[in-house]
Amino acid sequence: MELAQVRLLVTDFAACYRFYAEVLGLKPQSGATGGPYEKFSPATGSAGIALQDRSMMAAVLGELGDSATGHRSLVVLRVDDLDTYCEQIASRGATLLHGPSPMTDRMRVAHLKDPEGNLVELQEWLLLRG
Repeated sequence: MELAQVRLLVTDFAACYRFYAEVLGLKPQSGATGGPYEKFSPATGSAGIALQDRSMMAAVLGELGDSATGHRSLVVLRVDDLDTYCEQIASRGATLLHGPSPMTDRMRVAHLKDPEGNLVELQEWLLLRG
């Protein structure tokens, strides 16, 4: 078994597309800015984050409401230099909710939300800094 992706069901596809591609800097697979689906990949690793229009999946399953409430997901991305990355994404429109700050003696984190309210955690693994 292999994890292919984590998929987020969204209502404002265009805003979420812009956030993951332009703000966080992930690479879109096809450039489908209007949806209803797109996968994003970081520069390294094989796992990805995908967006899917919520109404499309609601039609398939027949049970999803129009909108989600509360924090239903947490996307975690590892970066090499948390401070620099946070400065870069802030200059592209990201608003940090927390951090950068220590989470444990092994990791520093920062938190923000995408346009749909999904939480994004940025991690810098201190053990990898040598």
